[in-house]
Amino acid sequence: MTIELHKKDPLLTSKEMYLFNRGEFYHSFLKFGAHRIKNQERWGTFFALWAPYATKVSVVGDFNGWCGVSHPMEKCGVHGIWTLFIPGLEEGEIYKYEILTDAEERVLKADPFAFFSEVRPDTASVVYSLEGYPWHDQTWLNKRKTIDYKIMPLAIYEIHLGSWKSKEGGGFYSYREIAPELISYLKKMGYTHVEILPLQEHPYDGSWGYQGTGYYSSTSRYGTPHDLMALIDQCHQADIGVIMDWVPGHFCKDAHGLGNFDGSALFEKEVHEHWGTYKFDYTRSEIWSFLISNAIFWLEIYHVDGLRVDGVSSMLYLDYGKEDKTWEPNILGGREDLAAVQFIQRLNQAVDALFPDVLMIAEEATDWQGVTRPLANQGLGFSFKWNMGWMNDTLRYIVLDFEQRKKYHQLLTFPMMYAYSESYILPLSHDEVVHGKKSLLNKMPGNYEQKFAGLRSLMIYWICYPGKKLLFMGGELAQFIEWREDRELDWFLLKFDIHRQYHLFVQQLNAIYREERALWENDLNWSGFEWIDVHNHEQGILVFCRKGEEHQDRLVVIINFQPHSYSGFRIGVEDAKGYREIISTDTADYGGAGVNNSGLIMVESIPWHGREYSLELQIPSLGAILLKPVLA
Repeated sequence: MTIELHKKDPLLTSKEMYLFNRGEFYHSFLKFGAHRIKNQERWGTFFALWAPYATKVSVVGDFNGWCGVSHPMEKCGVHGIWTLFIPGLEEGEIYKYEILTDAEERVLKADPFAFFSEVRPDTASVVYSLEGYPWHDQTWLNKRKTIDYKIMPLAIYEIHLGSWKSKEGGGFYSYREIAPELISYLKKMGYTHVEILPLQEHPYDGSWGYQGTGYYSSTSRYGTPHDLMALIDQCHQADIGVIMDWVPGHFCKDAHGLGNFDGSALFEKEVHEHWGTYKFDYTRSEIWSFLISNAIFWLEIYHVDGLRVDGVSSMLYLDYGKEDKTWEPNILGGREDLAAVQFIQRLNQAVDALFPDVLMIAEEATDWQGVTRPLANQGLGFSFKWNMGWMNDTLRYIVLDFEQRKKYHQLLTFPMMYAYSESYILPLSHDEVVHGKKSLLNKMPGNYEQKFAGLRSLMIYWICYPGKKLLFMGGELAQFIEWREDRELDWFLLKFDIHRQYHLFVQQLNAIYREERALWENDLNWSGFEWIDVHNHEQGILVFCRKGEEHQDRLVVIINFQPHSYSGFRIGVEDAKGYREIISTDTADYGGAGVNNSGLIMVESIPWHGREYSLELQIPSLGAILLKPVLA
């Protein structure tokens, strides 16, 4: 059934109920929840709710004194769905469902399909029409259809909207208020996309949005749904893509939410012990309708350009987070959650059918095979997967003191063994700068200057390693303290030279990434990468080459992870007229000591590193340089 057919009849049809029960009503948001419609020549609000084990359901709110007797809902046959049309009920009214359970308990629940909610700590749903926003992003949407990000630059700025910047004296900027400054910043810094931590309604600020209640309700902390549309629209008009963090793996236990919804474990399968939340029950086909519709909802109604799917590992494994072994194997005797696997595959199939040009990104932390393999080849069908192995190994390495690094050189080299097993994004994400893990800068060993030098070299390693890029906000400021969701970033640091210089370095590094085809054109196969020197653990130096499709699109990368500089350091290279240094982390403009390689670096016919030619370089302490061949 097309969207137009669903809209033709404003009431929920028996066929739509059937499809919802089968797990195939992927536009269920068009009928479930609260909708302002005209029915039998009268305007009002139509409500539809799935609550199969409820004995009685009523719509309650200020409009009826929260009295369940006034507006009882009608149960629709065997579908477990309740409906009601209330004539004259206007937009803006707050409401909940009063549910009488089999145990004769009365509970008040927010609407699982509500489009808007009260500002926390209040928890009622709000009648709200999503129609009427005048979009101006058709040029972007047309352009999006022509872009294949697997062979294009993808530089993502990950952001928690409430703590990027705060109003003077505290308080959140609204979606509309923050849009001009955020977009200007993204453009200045050279990012292609912004990825926003979950915006679905959630009761607790400290969950960062990952423990939600209102899956269809953009959080009212920052304004209305139309305000969020305006932010996304303006991003698109500025050629910035918007990725939303999406959480289909678990939800919070708050009493007004999805848990024990109608007196039964309707949405949940079990407690998610790792997070103290509920895990969705993927064996229920109605959960498929609810969650797949939710993905379609954000892509269609809000024009979102991609979903970063949180906690995929927790969905895939029956024993995830269960230290006490209290889990049952699947019917094949394994630990895989077969229902969750099928759900994920159906999700990606449905999204691809309707929006083949959006990104579906998996946060998946295990060695599960085929996360980004096509569905036709028995994969999960994601566009990209976060390379958690690379991130964990890299960050384990950089926190080591300099002498220890010599023993753990393989933490840098081993990830190349699987670098092309999936389509990867390299995350330096929010999870790595909280809960005592320290900021990126403070992870670095050494004195003040060495910390900054080490961080600049880490960024070169990250930008030049195969995979697309994601950096959490604050990483470009070289913050000393960890991120906290209840305070804005330390923007005052830009008053200090060393931080302002580092900020400039990140900006120019992003520009190099977007300009140099070698850094993104062959991210998916070994033709884009070649080791030159992989074994130099004593000096802590890595040398490798990144390659684009054309011979001239090449870069040689030298990174020194030890606090020693070298003069006359020789590396093997391909034949060329010479090489030019396009960036050095030790440039004085970036806060370095000024060790660099100026002018044309001449190639010599001296075999080195198994190559016929070589050249001599100045290698700065804890520094990194990028060289580009001059071919004519």
